[in-house]
Amino acid sequence: MMADTNGNAAPGTGVPSAQLPMFYKSPEAVNPTRHGSLSLVIKPDFGFAASAHAIPIMASEMPAAMRSYPIVFVGAQKAPVVITGLRQDENLFVEADGSWSQPHYIPGYVRRYPFVLAEDAQQAGRLKLCIDRESDRVIETVVAPLIDSEAAVTAPLFKGTEPSETTRGALEFCNQYQIGYNATRATIDKIDALGLFVSRRSTVTLESKEVLNLTDFQVVDEAALNALSDKDFLDLRKAGALALIYCHLASSNSWNALAYQATVRKTG
Repeated sequence: MMADTNGNAAPGTGVPSAQLPMFYKSPEAVNPTRHGSLSLVIKPDFGFAASAHAIPIMASEMPAAMRSYPIVFVGAQKAPVVITGLRQDENLFVEADGSWSQPHYIPGYVRRYPFVLAEDAQQAGRLKLCIDRESDRVIETVVAPLIDSEAAVTAPLFKGTEPSETTRGALEFCNQYQIGYNATRATIDKIDALGLFVSRRSTVTLESKEVLNLTDFQVVDEAALNALSDKDFLDLRKAGALALIYCHLASSNSWNALAYQATVRKTG
């Protein structure tokens, strides 16, 4: 049931790839020559995420996210994701008008779009700010006055050859996201090294009595966690992994909230 999701930097700049992160179709390295005439439409429209039933999450987001979504781990890397839908290609939290259902937490992975960091093809290890050129939020500046309204405003990507405040803010957000991603990845590796992940399935019964079986995800085995030696448990605490683990375990209560969201969506 789980999609293959990747919260890391995009693998290329401007070249479509089967390995592109979810949502991104044509990321291009932001520069004034190519993008000096472009603006960003700033509006609370998350329609691009309407078919995302699992979304990457960072450890620092889990205290807020666990109240609304089950947090599980997918794939060989045990990537942490929040479950936002009970069926493939279904996000129960994106409304028909593109807004995110209130008061639920909006993952940083969603909020950073259409920007992302990508590795510089000319300099290994260096990340560059990219923008998804195919996003409907990226427009020519000359048409920006036609879009400005109470529901949406536009902001240029550049002022002359200098990045605008919007572009600088996007770079800072993406930098912080990458730092959080790397820290989360290191924490997951610590947990995995102790063999605490196990495959699980979840059965959700909707109000209509429909029963859905969700598979292909992993969780932290609470019994195995409690059986750790004092040394291994202390190592997890020192690594900052316990907060992630406990948020994940507490989020299991949100399967019921997800079923309720499905009922609300069906009757709304």
